[in-house]
Amino acid sequence: MKLYRIGDKVVSRDKLVDVLDEILADREAGATQEEVARTYGVQRSFVSFLETLGEIRRGPRIALVGFPVANAAEVKALAEEKGVDFVLVFSQAQRESIEGQSGADVFNRLLETLATLRDHDVVIFMASDWRLELVERILGAEVIGKPLGPSPLREDVEVDLEDLGDLLDGVMSARTAKPRTGRVSSALREAAERARRWTESKMS
Repeated sequence: MKLYRIGDKVVSRDKLVDVLDEILADREAGATQEEVARTYGVQRSFVSFLETLGEIRRGPRIALVGFPVANAAEVKALAEEKGVDFVLVFSQAQRESIEGQSGADVFNRLLETLATLRDHDVVIFMASDWRLELVERILGAEVIGKPLGPSPLREDVEVDLEDLGDLLDGVMSARTAKPRTGRVSSALREAAERARRWTESKMS
């Protein structure tokens, strides 16, 4: 535990971080700044200041899905830097690992992921040309296709990071986000957990 001696007070850094996490989680779940301020005994302006201090971007809820990607780690890092809400990018080896798992398990995760993607305003999908057409028919969200090659695509493809960055910037600046509700925010919180489950299954 990291402690700071400030005058006659001892301040715990861990306690501060825990409270900040709780404040932001309540705001994401739909609580107003005034409600959060009352809950934690702070001023509403303090909650507003925290959000401003940590803000990465404003705009639509964006998902990025891509496979098979050679530079998957770099693509994920770029998406995180841009503040993309949901990222699911993997290589051909990781894709084959998923295909080798239980059919029922993969199918259930696929359904969960499709449900998550429908909660986003824009889905950027990087895959073979045939899969792009299929996803556009399935999802109710706006789909921006970025073809990686003709089907069947069984080898990793290097994604141009500069081109992808320009695409993300364009999507974020040109579209207006849908109003968020507590229910949608809950779905967004689950998105990161679902992406983590895919990652864990690929590494096992």
